[in-house]
This record gives sequence, structure tokens and C-alpha cells, in this order.
Amino acid sequence: MLYPPATLLIVDDEPSIRESLSLVLTEIGYSVRSAEDGFSALREIVNEAPEMLLSDLNMPGISGFELLSEVRRRFPAIRTIAMSGSFRGDEAPSGVAADGFYQKGSSVVALLRVMETLPYVERCAPRAMPFPRCAPSLNC
Repeated sequence: MLYPPATLLIVDDEPSIRESLSLVLTEIGYSVRSAEDGFSALREIVNEAPEMLLSDLNMPGISGFELLSEVRRRFPAIRTIAMSGSFRGDEAPSGVAADGFYQKGSSVVALLRVMETLPYVERCAPRAMPFPRCAPSLNC
């Protein structure tokens, strides 16, 4: 059985990365949105949760480390991929709350391989999880 491509949210503070990944993944058939930082990403997720999140680790404001941790806690059904040019290999760096890792600068084929091999993890959200305070700009 073939599944439709996942809805994606790409988070990166570098416009060229966001635009190039969005263009390529949209061309393949994915439904792609993007955000320039962690605050924007959280607003996007609250408005409409994607099935998959690709996040840079090194960003100003909320780092990808913090964003991925918050997404794992508040939106456990979203599959996550950490991206960075500062780390090597195909495993998420220790302490990163991500299901997969993409080394920036690798081929798009490498990214697609990571995306396609992510497990569909059924995570249950905590029952009475309080909504944390957030920056006034998030309106949450």
C-alpha cells in the first residue's frame, strides 16, 4: 500500500536552506511549509501540525535542540529530523530529541532516505499536560 507523502515543516534560519529544501521536496510531492526560527515553527505547529518536522539545530532564539524537545513533549505524534552541518554521521547527536538526523550538505537522496526510514512512532501525549507560558509574540 502506498501512502501519500507526508506534510512537512522545515525550520532553518538560513533562507537558502529553507527555499531549496522546500522546492525539492514540493517537486517530489510533499506538502511543505517553512519557518525561519523556533518561535515561528511553534506558531505553525499550533495552527496546523505537520506529520514531520525538519529542524536545524543551531538557530538564534529557540535553538533546534530546544524546539525538538518542546515538540516531542507537546506534539509527540510529529516525527522529527534534526539537521546540522556541525555534526557528522547519520545518527542524531546525543541529547537531541529527534527520530532521525540529516547532515547538511549531504545529498537530497540522503535526506529522503532518512525521511522514508523514520518509524511511525505512536507516542501518547501526557494526560493533563499544562500549556506552558510562551513568548508574547506566540499568542499561545
